Amino acid sequence: MLQRFYEITIKTKGRGLYEFTRQLNELVNQSGLKNGIVTLNIQHTSASLVVQENADPSVRGDLERFFQTLIPADNSTYQHTIEGSDDMSAHIRTALTQTSITIILKDGELALGTWQGVYLWEHRTIPHNRRIIINMLGE
Repeated sequence: MLQRFYEITIKTKGRGLYEFTRQLNELVNQSGLKNGIVTLNIQHTSASLVVQENADPSVRGDLERFFQTLIPADNSTYQHTIEGSDDMSAHIRTALTQTSITIILKDGELALGTWQGVYLWEHRTIPHNRRIIINMLGE
């Protein structure tokens, strides 16, 4: 069993989903691993990781609009607003999604479905540099 660690940084332009499947596939190829698991962990509390459809951009727009309705950015009931009015809503969005995901590695490829992509979901309205730690375990 072999293990590989990588770290990537994704620059966001504010709230939205940022696909990085291609970058992840390049790391899988670089690793030389054929079968195992790939675990990703984002090191932030106001952004998350999701596997989502990558064919129709309206899916990403609909997700964002749904979350905006469910969790308003500027809610007068929030006490935690140290970094702005969208600060607490970003933490709630992260709590309802994921900060870590695992994807099976099979025959040197991520075992994603035809229309699946790997995304960083930025929940803040301003740009950020987001760090993701990647652990690959396999042979």
